[in-house]
Amino acid sequence: MIIAILCAIFTTMFVSAVHSQNPEYEQEIQALLARPAMRAAFEAVERLEPRTQRDLIMLTEIASPPFMETRRAQRYAKMLRDAGADSVYIDQVGNVIALRRGTGNGRTVVLAGHLDTVFPEGTDVTVRQRGDTLFAPGVGDDTRGLMVVLTVLRALAQTNARTEADLLFVATVGEEGLGDLRGVKHLFRDGGTQIDSWIGVDGGDIGRIVNGGLGSHRYKVTFSGPGGHSWGAFGLGNPAHAMSRAVRIFDDAARAYVVEGLKTSYNVGRIGGGTSVNSIPFSAWMEVDMRSESPARLLGIDSIFQAAMMRGLREQNSVRAQGDPLSVTIEMIGDRPSGATDPDSPLASRAYASAKLFGAEPEFAISSTDSNIPIAAQIPAVTIGRGGSGGAGHSLREWWLNRDGHIAIQNALTILVAEAGLAAVVP
Repeated sequence: MIIAILCAIFTTMFVSAVHSQNPEYEQEIQALLARPAMRAAFEAVERLEPRTQRDLIMLTEIASPPFMETRRAQRYAKMLRDAGADSVYIDQVGNVIALRRGTGNGRTVVLAGHLDTVFPEGTDVTVRQRGDTLFAPGVGDDTRGLMVVLTVLRALAQTNARTEADLLFVATVGEEGLGDLRGVKHLFRDGGTQIDSWIGVDGGDIGRIVNGGLGSHRYKVTFSGPGGHSWGAFGLGNPAHAMSRAVRIFDDAARAYVVEGLKTSYNVGRIGGGTSVNSIPFSAWMEVDMRSESPARLLGIDSIFQAAMMRGLREQNSVRAQGDPLSVTIEMIGDRPSGATDPDSPLASRAYASAKLFGAEPEFAISSTDSNIPIAAQIPAVTIGRGGSGGAGHSLREWWLNRDGHIAIQNALTILVAEAGLAAVVP
């Protein structure tokens, strides 16, 4: 593999750069990969493959449901410590953070994956192997991402390759669902650690480089009333009816809104309430997700949503025959900002050039990941793929196959070291 990559480097040097996203950074990556320290680190990645695979299985089988990442965090912290990090700690919200000191240019570059999976407590996360394919909830998303982060650290430590910038190897909590990116939000809070660049590992193909943060607003809406018997108290305001009206009103207005402009979506994802089929419910609730590539359009559909909820409440209250009026509570349970890292920025250009050199057809994309937060803070950030082959993410049928998976690790290593600067002299 090393020989093949080097051949590709020198071949590319003589090919016109007209198809490059940014020829300057392609040349930079080519020069970096020709250095002995990087060749040694690449060899270490390949030598580590059996261990990486064993540890992927072991870590996958440590359940990490939303808001319950502690056991996996503790084990991962030990793995980072054993890998040769200069220091490792678990912060106040549960993020695992490992420092590998640079030679001192004052910058800090992060390589990160997320600890949590979407699966609730009690899910069987036993890894089953069929041929070379691993089957288990969370084996790809994002346990494999954590292994990419860990193996990059191991390769650097085993070859004593040092960067100019300090490196932080991070495993975040709360990336999935109602976690609302709480881990990465904590890292970028006022007074938090200075971070100059962020590289997330999530998703599959190394050619898909997420430089855009897909913003989202999520709400839990609860309609409440006195409740009562479906016959004896008939005529009371019904929270379920109010919620149904509100959903219809929202759907009609939102559908008209999203047919034009930058892509925007909405979804009523969960509903609940009531005590029995013959009782007017005391409450009815739903959880709603809205997303947009545009911060302005996200605010626009949010405004439509808010108005629809209040109109549904008013309409139901106007038709009740008796009893106290219904009320509604609208609670924000998720807020992910939109934004984008300039595709011509050094970090995005390096990610593009590296993926191209590794044989991918790189393209920039928009998604909702931990990178949303640094992007919104105007910190250069991208999310890159974990490699291999996989599918059925967020389902009990999730699978991952180590088909040239080491390439994704070498790609992550390349982008990280290019962004941090490879030290001229190894101490």
